[in-house]
Amino acid sequence: MDGQRHGTVRDAGPPDGARRRPAGDPTGRLLTGGAALLCAVVAVVAGLAMTRGDRVGVVLPLVVVVGLAVGVLALTRFAAYVLLMLAVRSCVDLFKLSGPTAGRADAGAATRTLDPSTILAVLFLLAAGLWLAAQLRERGRLRGSPLSVALLLVGATSLVSALGAAQPVPSALEALRIGTVVVMFVVLEQLMPDLPAIRRFLLAAYASLALAVGYTAVLVLLGDPPAEVKGDFTRISGPFSQSTTFGRYLMFMVIFGFGVHRYLARRLRVALGVLLAASLVFLLLTNTRSAILGAALGLVVVALLHRSRRLLVALCLVAVAGAALLPTVAQRFGQLADSAAVGGDPTGNTLAWRVDYWSEIVSLANRNPVTGIGPNMTKFEADEAKKPHNDFLRAYVETGLLGLLAYLAMMVLCLHAGWTALRRAPPGTLGRGIAVGFLGCAVAFVAVSAASNVISNVVTLWYFAAFAAAANAIARGVPAGADRVVTPVAPTSLGRGIG
Repeated sequence: MDGQRHGTVRDAGPPDGARRRPAGDPTGRLLTGGAALLCAVVAVVAGLAMTRGDRVGVVLPLVVVVGLAVGVLALTRFAAYVLLMLAVRSCVDLFKLSGPTAGRADAGAATRTLDPSTILAVLFLLAAGLWLAAQLRERGRLRGSPLSVALLLVGATSLVSALGAAQPVPSALEALRIGTVVVMFVVLEQLMPDLPAIRRFLLAAYASLALAVGYTAVLVLLGDPPAEVKGDFTRISGPFSQSTTFGRYLMFMVIFGFGVHRYLARRLRVALGVLLAASLVFLLLTNTRSAILGAALGLVVVALLHRSRRLLVALCLVAVAGAALLPTVAQRFGQLADSAAVGGDPTGNTLAWRVDYWSEIVSLANRNPVTGIGPNMTKFEADEAKKPHNDFLRAYVETGLLGLLAYLAMMVLCLHAGWTALRRAPPGTLGRGIAVGFLGCAVAFVAVSAASNVISNVVTLWYFAAFAAAANAIARGVPAGADRVVTPVAPTSLGRGIG
């Protein structure tokens, strides 16, 4: 009363809850102190390793700390953890310890087990297994589809084949890598119940493209482009250890990006357009013939399904400009006319070499035609010590008839999922763009698999699995009302000319 009478306000003191709260939280202080101590120890260990020039000693402690942090996120916010994995996976190979392993029979399995990508794969499988088990217990069942069954069969046949491999460690590692793709699809199938969720995961996928393209562009501008020399060509490899991996990653991202581009809001269209333009340039600079041809085929599918003459004209212009401004691309494709089949030499007629190599390795399946010789075993058993460069043949040789049937079922069901999504997506919606984009990716996947090792590029298949899960959600019928919040671009028609 006195305080009110004299125009002053008495200090009421802290709220009751605050008065009763202890001055400090011992558990919080302990965790904070432990984290600080761990970071200090890691910094010292990494610094000492750097002075010795020990790359493993520098990278491994950092991977442990990051792995612990990511593990906590996976156990507390699993959906956010999956979004983070999709966003950063394209750049994880920057810290790879084993280096390029494609076609190398001497690649050490022990070194590959220490790769950050392998550690993250194991962490992902453990976290996803626990989360799926919790979902199954809570809901009584998991959302499934024929495509998920086919993928599970691909993973199961790979695991069974690895158990009988002559060298079980590298074969088991390959089966584990394939398993992460299968589990990623199953997880995303649960995490995409509606269109807003689909948008979040697609945004994370294209955040990975922004990181990959941004990293490559910065180094190019600094005059030190991330590249590898193969024969007579210098080929852009981006954040990956190989130009072929970068090429196939860009192939899928470009095809799907053009599929959804017209259905995005204006700002997103502009941002994605810039990314896609840069991705096309870098795709050509990878000089990966299979990825370039696959992207062209997939984009033709997108243009036809969108009835876009403009996109077809743009493809022709890009092809002409690429041949004129990047003569190495034309030279690379010109090698297909060479008469000599150079044994895997990047500057020779590798198509002719592939045909000869396929006839050599097909007999390896005779040892065990039912379950095969084991994943990743062809390069250990063949005289030229290289992978099959044909995923259909590889499925037969390495996982037997059972694995080949599972792989063929996966391919057919990918096409079926894309076609079903196309039929069920309302015109002029983002769902339509997702269906068109994935169908283009699926056609490219089937075509490129006939002459490449696509199944080996697990990082690439993570994003293909994300696009497949999105198309599968559209096929089963996500709520259509939310699908119209985007502003579609007026479509052009092949029959009516350019819009």
